[in-house]
Amino acid sequence: MELFGRSWAALRAAVADVADADFARPSGCAGWLVRDLVCHLVIDAQDVLITLVTPTDRAVTRDAVTYWKVVEPPTGEDPLDALIVRLAAAYGDPGLLRFHLEDVGAAAGRAAELADPGMRVETQGEVLTAGDYLAAYVMEWTLHHLDLVAQLPGIAGPPDEGLARCRWMLEEIAGTAFPADWSDANVLLVGTGRRVASAAEKAELGEIAVRLPLALG
Repeated sequence: MELFGRSWAALRAAVADVADADFARPSGCAGWLVRDLVCHLVIDAQDVLITLVTPTDRAVTRDAVTYWKVVEPPTGEDPLDALIVRLAAAYGDPGLLRFHLEDVGAAAGRAAELADPGMRVETQGEVLTAGDYLAAYVMEWTLHHLDLVAQLPGIAGPPDEGLARCRWMLEEIAGTAFPADWSDANVLLVGTGRRVASAAEKAELGEIAVRLPLALG
């Protein structure tokens, strides 16, 4: 749960450092500008708040790793994705979008600090402990932090401990380890399809190469 807070705070700080003009630049999410990604983070923060106030007595069905499912790579045709693009454009002033993220994001961070890690919460029809739910969200924050800085080299990237944790989670999901000499960021970028592996990298990956990307949803 502490890693959730550190990852989320680092991502919000990175957004705060993005210049207004850079909100119109492409992000690492295919088809999304930086402003679209930031708008998505606002919705993510709302989801965290909603989930943490939705306790349940149902039995746990998922943990921090099994929360994530391997899905078909996004095509850009999902209605919610299209809504996010329109909503992000409607903000107009990047400062308003930046403010909304920090306003809702700080509340989500505070709610996470106050949450009982053993409390069971429900989201998307699944039940997790609050601790596992927040641990799962480290993957969300870390991947989107990489998306944010994909074409903004002057903005700080995600914390090293978040990258390491997410690499471990992705390897658990994949059921195999990635090459040991690969950086954690490279594993996440290639593993989730944010970057296409080179021929040499595919040779290093071996059999897992044909299973990539591991798009998570």
